[in-house]
Amino acid sequence: MFRPKLPTMPQPTGQVTPPAVVIEPTTITPGTPAPPSAPAVPASAPVPSRPTVQLTPGTALALVGGGTAVVLVVGAVLVSMLLAVAITAASVAVCAVVLRSLLSSQDRR
Repeated sequence: MFRPKLPTMPQPTGQVTPPAVVIEPTTITPGTPAPPSAPAVPASAPVPSRPTVQLTPGTALALVGGGTAVVLVVGAVLVSMLLAVAITAASVAVCAVVLRSLLSSQDRR
């Protein structure tokens, strides 16, 4: 009952024969070798694998300015979200105190 029942693989019903593959040999005839092609770039100049990026003082200053702007914007967004949560919590607390005082004053009367 607790042992799994494994399905049995179905047996082929008809006669199965592999397809006949005929490989015919081919003859190789030697030809004249092709002359080696001349390189397009002189051998003395190395070819760079990827373009190099050169940072000038202007681009470095722009990168620093852009990074500073991103940090300031993200910081302002996070601070504003924290302030919104704090204001919401304070208003909920004030509402709770007002409701509590209203309910407790009804019991005294």
